[in-house]
Amino acid sequence: MSRRNKGTVAIESVKGRLRLRLPRFCPIRYLSLNLSDTARNRKIASAKAGQIESDIIFERFDITLNRYRNPLQLPKGKTPLLEIWDAYVQTRVQVISQTTLNTDYKRVRDRLIAYPTTLDKTVIFKNWLTKNYKLGSVRRILSQLRSACEWAVEEGLIESNPFKQLPKAQVSTSAPDPFTKEERDLIIRGFAESFYYKHYTPFVKFLFWTGCRTSEAIGLQWRHIDQEQKFITFEEALVNGVRKDTKTHKPRRFPTNQAIRNLLEDRQPEPPDFRRLVFRSKRGLAIDSHNFLNRAWRSVLGGLPIRYRKQYCTRATFITLCLEEGVPVAQVAAWVGNSPKTIWQHYAGIVSAIAVPEP
Repeated sequence: MSRRNKGTVAIESVKGRLRLRLPRFCPIRYLSLNLSDTARNRKIASAKAGQIESDIIFERFDITLNRYRNPLQLPKGKTPLLEIWDAYVQTRVQVISQTTLNTDYKRVRDRLIAYPTTLDKTVIFKNWLTKNYKLGSVRRILSQLRSACEWAVEEGLIESNPFKQLPKAQVSTSAPDPFTKEERDLIIRGFAESFYYKHYTPFVKFLFWTGCRTSEAIGLQWRHIDQEQKFITFEEALVNGVRKDTKTHKPRRFPTNQAIRNLLEDRQPEPPDFRRLVFRSKRGLAIDSHNFLNRAWRSVLGGLPIRYRKQYCTRATFITLCLEEGVPVAQVAAWVGNSPKTIWQHYAGIVSAIAVPEP
């Protein structure tokens, strides 16, 4: 029998009661959970063990064990939100990038440490966030906490999710700022010639050529593409490592052209794996949108003679080029998952700039 890895926490059942066996360096070898040995309570014990192991890895382990003596359960909403967050993160460490763990996830944990709260006081916590941080940052933090609490509800650790409703996003009144066709091709070439970021060239092409949302491209799996690769079904998005339906909550079918089919054929896995992501990071994980924007996108565009715009402008570029080619507004809207009204409101200047055909 192989020895346990240093820092491993084991779950044991003694006379029908659960306890945790701690690593040898701990002066206290066992932590009683005061829980009977049931399937639900084993989930609680597993979450607690994961929290301790995570604290050991990140050098924040409480040697007194006081931090771990109140396991995740249903104490009338008094569960510390930080406990739920730490247990959730432990379930994600194998499927998220180290950058996400050290930036986005750490940011959430820092806020929970700065303003400790429990499930019954999340409204006060939301108000504190709103007063101290920008709306965009608040929405990202609350979105991640919503995912954590969704997981906790599914695991039976809490009764309901207090973060179902997020603050409404600020509606941008600025006009779309697309790239020109020449700028688009220059960006694609810039990625293809980049020593560090050429891996993302197919991903960038796909964003420019389909106009899909970034989270839709990140979450795209081979099961969403028909066998002849003539159609792509956009029905899911991957946001902060959580798979959801699209922003409009409606699936849409996108017809591929030859360029897109060639791109997909070059990437098709052998043997087929319909659950595999079409676009992945260098490490084979889901692409981290924030990491991609702040590192790859900024780096490549910084070396090009192009006015900087955010990566999401790839969507505006596709819409604009389609309208300039005379594609009907209703068709463009169906392709990108917007309403024709939205296209008219944001691209009216571009539509009106199209020349009226001669009689």
